[in-house]
Amino acid sequence: MWGKETIINLYECIPVSENTIRAYAKKICELIDMKPYGEPLVPYFGNEFTKGFTLVQLIETSSIVGHFAEESNSAYINIFSCKDYDGIEAAEFTKDFFGAKEIEVTTLRRR
Repeated sequence: MWGKETIINLYECIPVSENTIRAYAKKICELIDMKPYGEPLVPYFGNEFTKGFTLVQLIETSSIVGHFAEESNSAYINIFSCKDYDGIEAAEFTKDFFGAKEIEVTTLRRR
């Protein structure tokens, strides 16, 4: 396996702030034993339907990205790494962290 990607869709989340997302980036890196490469980027942008924060956290083995849709209180997060990690543990942590009532998880293996 060259890499793994965990795709996490969260629905009915608690509202988020930039600081909440920054804290998540730090904690998810610790949980899956990944080393951040710099500070996370957390811009706020989009149109009426898509507006919200976006997360880009580079890690030494790839990246963690996500978009937090303010209108629907949904979050769409991708964790990709060429170092193995527990995708189910990461997804459950992410669900709990953002207080989501519903979750969809897909794991892809890249070779």
